[in-house]
Amino acid sequence: MTERAIMAGMERVRGAARVELRARTGVPQPDAWGLGDLYQQGAARALLPEAGGQAEVVFLNTAGGLTGGDQLDYRLTLGNRVRATATTQTAERAYRSASGAARMALRFEVGAGAWLDWLPQETILFDRAHLVRRTEIRLHAQAAGCLALEAVVLGRAAMGETLRRLDFHDSRRIWRGDRLVFADPVHLTDASLGSDPAGLGGARAFASLVLVGEGAEDAVQPLRGLLDEAGVRAAASALPGRLSLRALAVDGWPLRRLLARVLTQLRRKPLPRVWQM
Repeated sequence: MTERAIMAGMERVRGAARVELRARTGVPQPDAWGLGDLYQQGAARALLPEAGGQAEVVFLNTAGGLTGGDQLDYRLTLGNRVRATATTQTAERAYRSASGAARMALRFEVGAGAWLDWLPQETILFDRAHLVRRTEIRLHAQAAGCLALEAVVLGRAAMGETLRRLDFHDSRRIWRGDRLVFADPVHLTDASLGSDPAGLGGARAFASLVLVGEGAEDAVQPLRGLLDEAGVRAAASALPGRLSLRALAVDGWPLRRLLARVLTQLRRKPLPRVWQM
């Protein structure tokens, strides 16, 4: 029996987790919140750890990784005035695919006056991974904002892993009301893995971060002062109401150190506990 036939007969990962957080009425604290809805199915879980009274959601894939034919769906809805951090319990892993793509869909709805920090841990891509991921953040037209991160590591350098084949489609879009304010499509193939500057230039890890909200551009100069991590090339730019940062690194560890400093500066509070370095 061929490898493709064996894989076709294996059970595929299916998972969906949906969380809704609502502001608590009649409570004097401006950031008081409560759980409006929680749905979990298959391999997807959503945890709400104690975070000093702050809203925090941790998504988890109990299957431990993804391969061809797997599907995960994460959704988070923040009611008006709710401020929350969402992250993942550990790095997501995309393993070798013998047939078809693994698919992830992530959707976030951020109400009026609400704020989302979407800070997933790294996605680790293994040789012959085939992953299609779609992330959509919809901000209310009135005073909603977000800080959104994506970081990708190409194999584990400490394990001597080298990628030769890859198919990775990643699309991120942020809307304010009906207006698209940020779009970041990425498509990596075998040709992206070399030293060509049109690809990754030999980098083994990369990240993209965007801050969307009133006055976001004011943070660009302080942020640039942090971009001196050895082994990382990074740059930040800004437009009114938006700041973006991109980074290329020799490996995931120096990239993670840089991101920890950047996120602490932008958030003015510690990282989620699952990010412990």
